[in-house]
Amino acid sequence: MTEEEDERQFVERLRRRDEAAFNRFVREHQDRVYRLVVRMLGDRDEALDVTQDVFVSVFKSIDTFRGESRLSTWLYRVAVNHCRNRIKYMDRRGRGASTRFEDGRDGATGATGAGVRAGGFGRPDEAAEAGQLQRIVREAMDELDEEHRTLLVLRDVEDLSYEEIGAITGLVEGTVKSRLHRARAALLRRVRQRMGEEGSDDE
Repeated sequence: MTEEEDERQFVERLRRRDEAAFNRFVREHQDRVYRLVVRMLGDRDEALDVTQDVFVSVFKSIDTFRGESRLSTWLYRVAVNHCRNRIKYMDRRGRGASTRFEDGRDGATGATGAGVRAGGFGRPDEAAEAGQLQRIVREAMDELDEEHRTLLVLRDVEDLSYEEIGAITGLVEGTVKSRLHRARAALLRRVRQRMGEEGSDDE
């Protein structure tokens, strides 16, 4: 049996509301969905709620899945749409993150591309610098518009292909590449600005 045939049969089980199949689906994908969501929202409590909502939504709407993409790609599209809705809600209420995530916790590891990566530091002073850089990058990510943040997370954190990102966002591959380039440039500008501000404060 091919992987495609196996997935088709698995989707049919989900459509029959097979509880064992749904539990397996959650086990296999919940960590990656949570990682995506926490990177999008920057808040662990919000991310936990949204991740749960994503799987509830998938369970309710699995009949709308037409098999035009991989099931995991469709799941990501559902997750991104939930994140977009939650970001709008958070912005309306003032976006006060209650429990910020820290890199290396809850599986929300990794960096953000644009040449801004930190890791592998051994000495205490280097570890402190790494933690400071990660905080600056995280805060800069929060300042990006929703589309730029989405593209950076999907490509530079989740390492998805341009084709997969296009299927998730509805953008053609060329547009994904050009907007991702602008997103990386915008992130780098904000990181440099923040590092300059912190450097001047230390003087």
